[in-house]
Amino acid sequence: MKQEDVVREYREQGFVHLPKFYSSEKLAQIRAALERYNREVVPGLPESDVVYEADGQAIRNCWRMHTHDPFFAELHQDERLQTLIAELVNGTPLCLGVETFNKPAKVGSGVPPHQDNAYFCQEPPDVLTVWVAMDDVTPENGPVHYLSGSHLRGLREHTPSGVKGNSFGLAEAVDEESASAALLKQGDILIHHCQTIHFSAPNISDHPRLGLLLVFRGAHTEDSPEMKDAYHRARALMESSPS
Repeated sequence: MKQEDVVREYREQGFVHLPKFYSSEKLAQIRAALERYNREVVPGLPESDVVYEADGQAIRNCWRMHTHDPFFAELHQDERLQTLIAELVNGTPLCLGVETFNKPAKVGSGVPPHQDNAYFCQEPPDVLTVWVAMDDVTPENGPVHYLSGSHLRGLREHTPSGVKGNSFGLAEAVDEESASAALLKQGDILIHHCQTIHFSAPNISDHPRLGLLLVFRGAHTEDSPEMKDAYHRARALMESSPS
């Protein structure tokens, strides 16, 4: 896609799919780094930076990977990536996070409908996520679903979800039937706006659905005190609820 088409689709829909962004060689390099990270780095991480599935063994999420490993500290600095997203965040891109949604076969849990800015709390909301497909994403292994245009209607109220690793969800139900499933091939990326409503189902297949996420904000964005207050109130409510 031409840059102007990427920008237009992103601004209209709140997400845009770019096929074959990473070559098979680059993807193999990233996969090797992820396997090494899980093997060598994860055992020493604080509880805040790794989440396991209900079986207590399969990794669900890794958070803040760029602060723990030089490979992931450099990956988000890729010039091609920076050039691509600078216009989308209306300024110089800064990394907010590098993380994984592993979605392992059979045990990968779902994600409730939410908007990322309920967590990021940035104003203006010039923040996005680059979702890198490390595996093919199929209807069976828990694709992310996006509600087109939902980013244009502001940040909605969120409440504790009870889902470990995705602690907040939208307070009101959304029309999930109207959402678009992001069916991707290895090496594709999907870029979504921080206020685009999205969700995913559990992985019921025999195939994993590993996604590597690179989160960027424009250098001009700032923490919103009002959003932060709402975030902390929701966290306090979640922590006070019986497990």
